[in-house]
Amino acid sequence: MYDFNYHRPNSLAEAASLLASAEDGTLLAGGQTLIPTLKLRLARPSDVIDLSGIAELSGIKVDGGTVTIGATTRHADVASSAEVREAIPALAALAGIIGDPQVRNLGSIGGSIANNDPAADYPAAVLALNATVETNKRTIAADDFFTGIFETALEANEIVTAVSFPLSSRAGYSKFPQPASRFALVGVMVAETGGGVRVAVTGAGACVFRVAAMESALGADFSAQALDGISVPPDELNSDIHASAEYRAHLIGVMAKRAVAAAG
Repeated sequence: MYDFNYHRPNSLAEAASLLASAEDGTLLAGGQTLIPTLKLRLARPSDVIDLSGIAELSGIKVDGGTVTIGATTRHADVASSAEVREAIPALAALAGIIGDPQVRNLGSIGGSIANNDPAADYPAAVLALNATVETNKRTIAADDFFTGIFETALEANEIVTAVSFPLSSRAGYSKFPQPASRFALVGVMVAETGGGVRVAVTGAGACVFRVAAMESALGADFSAQALDGISVPPDELNSDIHASAEYRAHLIGVMAKRAVAAAG
């Protein structure tokens, strides 16, 4: 990797100041994407700002109808949290099948959604559960946050601080994992919230997306059978050595039905 200046601030204000003053600064949360990228010399930041020492960015709080998870909270902590398991079981289940144990013990929710890998699991949860992304500058609705492949609504020098998930009456997640990486070839999360049913798909396209036809069908009849005959056209889906666009289109239907069954 190339040389860079390393910083480990103790507060969010200090991190924001370091990021703003850096020539080309980048944030380090769990490092599951950034560290391999640096090792391969695919990025050359002037400064790396490590957020792991900022206590206010980590932790889980259930307050009324909301589960708030700090940005640097590890996947393993979400998966094992008794509070999350009770409030939104599907969210804990999703966190428990991200990557492998090493990834789950190092990777963070804030890093995952800020990176917005097309095959990451957390974006499906954020979108399906209609979460709100909190930053050091504002709050961003789930529908506005993910904008394209590895792209989000985050502005320069903006730092994700937490993600707030409203409680759902039922939710389920199912994915078909790529055997080596455990990323989702296709993952589908289905959730019934106060605003209705939402269906979010990850792994299949350039960015996580919702399926309106499935949402309408499940809103009328929350059952796997309600999805019979509903399909997503393969035209804009991913196609690679692991799966064709047509196969991913087929998997969306299969995973959606399994997610509904998981929601119970």
